[in-house]
Amino acid sequence: MDEQLQQARVALANGDAARALNLSENFLENNPLGQGRALASLIQGDAQLALGNEYKALFAYEDVARRHSSSTSFIPALEREYEIAKAYAYGLRKRFIGTFRWIDAGDDAQEIFIRIQERLPGSELAEKAGMELADYYFRIRDMPLAADAYDLFVQNYPRSKRVNKAKLRLIYSYYAQFKGPQYDASGLREATSRLKLLQADDPALAQQIGAEALLVRVYESEAAKLLNDARWYQSMGDFISTELTLRSLVKRFPKSIATIEALQIAPGVVAKLPENVAKGCPNYADLQSALIGTPKMAEPNGVAPDGVAPLPAVSETSSEKPVGNAALPPEDVVKAPAPPPTEPTPTPDQPK
Repeated sequence: MDEQLQQARVALANGDAARALNLSENFLENNPLGQGRALASLIQGDAQLALGNEYKALFAYEDVARRHSSSTSFIPALEREYEIAKAYAYGLRKRFIGTFRWIDAGDDAQEIFIRIQERLPGSELAEKAGMELADYYFRIRDMPLAADAYDLFVQNYPRSKRVNKAKLRLIYSYYAQFKGPQYDASGLREATSRLKLLQADDPALAQQIGAEALLVRVYESEAAKLLNDARWYQSMGDFISTELTLRSLVKRFPKSIATIEALQIAPGVVAKLPENVAKGCPNYADLQSALIGTPKMAEPNGVAPDGVAPLPAVSETSSEKPVGNAALPPEDVVKAPAPPPTEPTPTPDQPK
């Protein structure tokens, strides 16, 4: 190793990044075709990184990755790039003209993660870069790209210790693409197929995440999508398409809540169809009876319901009477109040 590079490494280890940067740059200028350029570029990048200039450090690491891929500095340079890309992916911003950090660096993080996987395919570093790229898409809610990234990870690293996480995130990414009954339901179908595949490959993991409950949610969401389509056709006056959509809903999702609503509106739709078309429609009343049952009125059986005996009417003005010849005690005798005294009417012979 060149003495100048050795001094640069010592200075960098002692925390003197500025001296290490000067020594490495001087070596690169004085040795355009030297054997130690890969190490010098690596030291230059490390010095820039120590000084807080990670974006400038990327240029030095890229020089190693592009021009010295067979050197011993190649993998360390990619590892440094991975750490910088990870910081960018988690929100670190680039400096604006060397001052404040307010430039988003998400695109740079994506590019670095992809390059690492291309330069070191099948390696542990490439595996981590692939997972970080997928997680970045998942965090920013770009679910189509997240689903693609997790799917590629499962295909490229089937024996990875992170593959279970990738499988679960893949299912969630597909399911999250469904925004409601008014939107496309292709994500639901993909989520269903992945959930069933997970149940077949890893039943314990499927049970741990509640795959059955997720399948029920997907089942109901797909049924709600078809019901919404049928109602849209109905609002447009296309009753033939309405009936066909309702028929598909009842056939594919007979146990869904949407099917109950579909069977309630289907007879009214059939009544508005042409006679020759209505003849080919299923009997929705029989389907309703077979699938969910129809309420029946209670038939009379000739037995009158037990009545409740009314309380005896008691007159509020009736007075108590003695039983037999017994006399009531004085305090129990109800006496009528005495009338108020009236003045006697005077007669002609009586003085007033």
